[in-house]
Amino acid sequence: MKVVSFFAGAGGLDLGFSKAGFEVIWANEFDKEIWSTYRLNHPNTILDTRSITEIQADNVPDCDGIIGGPPCQSWSEAGALKGIDDKRGQLFFDFIRILAAKQPKFFVAENVSGMLFKRHDDALNNIKEMFKSAGIGYDLSFAMLNAVDFGVPQDRKRVFFVGIRRDLGITFTFPEPLAERYNLKDAIADLKDSAIPALELQNTNKQGCNIPNHEYMTGGFSSIYMSRNRVRSWDEPSFTIQASGRHAPLHPQAPKMVSVGVDKREFVQGQEHLYRRLSVRECARIQTFPDDFIFDYHKVNSGYKMIGNAVPVQLAYHLAKSIKQQIETN
Repeated sequence: MKVVSFFAGAGGLDLGFSKAGFEVIWANEFDKEIWSTYRLNHPNTILDTRSITEIQADNVPDCDGIIGGPPCQSWSEAGALKGIDDKRGQLFFDFIRILAAKQPKFFVAENVSGMLFKRHDDALNNIKEMFKSAGIGYDLSFAMLNAVDFGVPQDRKRVFFVGIRRDLGITFTFPEPLAERYNLKDAIADLKDSAIPALELQNTNKQGCNIPNHEYMTGGFSSIYMSRNRVRSWDEPSFTIQASGRHAPLHPQAPKMVSVGVDKREFVQGQEHLYRRLSVRECARIQTFPDDFIFDYHKVNSGYKMIGNAVPVQLAYHLAKSIKQQIETN
């Protein structure tokens, strides 16, 4: 089955669907910092670099499915929580506009768990109704999934809208969590001693990397960062990988941070040298990108941003596999 991807980013969702047997024939991404990375790793997919607001339905190839994650900052618990009142939040409407015109067999839309905040209830219910009534209509399934339940060594909760076109008579059932769990040791233990710091001004040090993208952001830590423990142990899954190097979790080689007051933590004295941010490649591993997936950037924060904004590949794979099985079986 053929799919098209909106808000594709580096293509974590796309790669998961490809692994499940879908063909990603066309993708849309407006952020120019991402274009070279997407093209490098998805050479058989046509990349449209316009804003979705400029794209008409007849610009989009006919397909079996439309997938994507409309920008999440508007809904984020860490953001201003403006939701649909923010222009970025309103990009859901363009996604639905094209869905209604193309009428594929299914769609997938992903977003942050902050959408579930009570203040967004009216907007969320409106979006659900618009998905259900798009074109001839879709049977909608909605759930919050934690990536750690689907082969990803990371606690990462995200909401998913999955719709199957109503005439197909299928109501999608989300996959059950897997029995096996993965931790930081499984994901990044072999990378422990080979990471290198970024160059001055956080420029890439790729010439010095024996392993592609295995470099980490340097510099101090804000009071907000130091308000919580940022270290998970080797036998635990990672904290959520965020779209910022400044907020990257710390490497599990370090002991957990010590509470010294209300919302104030410190590094263990005498062990300060062990506290470094996870590298770009380590974050990619935790997001289950394969090592041959290369992130192209000049500033290391761009690498962290691409990875942190992505849907974990293995989560996307298990979701896509379930969609494929349910449509083909019925």
